Amino acid sequence: MNTRIRRAALAVTAAVVLPLSLSACSDSGSDSASSGSAGKSSATTPAAEGMGNSASATPADAPFGPACSSVPEDGAGSFDGMAEDPVATAASNNPALSTLVTAVKKAGLVDTLNNAQNITVFAPTNDAFAKIPKETLNKVLADKEQLTQILTYHVVGQKLTPKDLEKGSYETLQKSKLTTTGSGESYTVNDSAKVVCGNVRTANANVYIIDTVLMPAG
Repeated sequence: MNTRIRRAALAVTAAVVLPLSLSACSDSGSDSASSGSAGKSSATTPAAEGMGNSASATPADAPFGPACSSVPEDGAGSFDGMAEDPVATAASNNPALSTLVTAVKKAGLVDTLNNAQNITVFAPTNDAFAKIPKETLNKVLADKEQLTQILTYHVVGQKLTPKDLEKGSYETLQKSKLTTTGSGESYTVNDSAKVVCGNVRTANANVYIIDTVLMPAG
């Protein structure tokens, strides 16, 4: 009798314990799978997001504007080459900025520009300087103080992105302000100078090449 009771008790215990054990195993496996799935999700999502950001960021980071097509594809004067040099050196490798480089040298600003950190330069092309009557331009180039005032008016003491140019007012190194407006790939400085090649990177500056020389008030 006692033997029968013990057997019955064992059978009941087995009937109760076995399903609980199977349930526990099943839950554990389910948790493990969901955790693995979550792990995969968390591991892959940032990568996917990163790829998305990278893909969408590339066009925004690229130089833009009609004059960019004249920039060499390789060498010191290319976009990659200019990115490795400080701004005055980079400009000297761009034939379209040779008048500006001459002016910078006459004003003694080469080291100032090359040693500055995180600046923006609005760089007039040779054609921009050609808009100034030759006699007037020669006088300006011969007057170091006036030349310095004009050139430092083209420099802002922070790196400006195209987004910053949409509607902005920025103090220049000359201590007076310039204004910017525009969107997309079309920007104007002081309602007069158009950006013809923008978002050009050098080692220490963002450069926006413009078609008109900016003149500080007064």
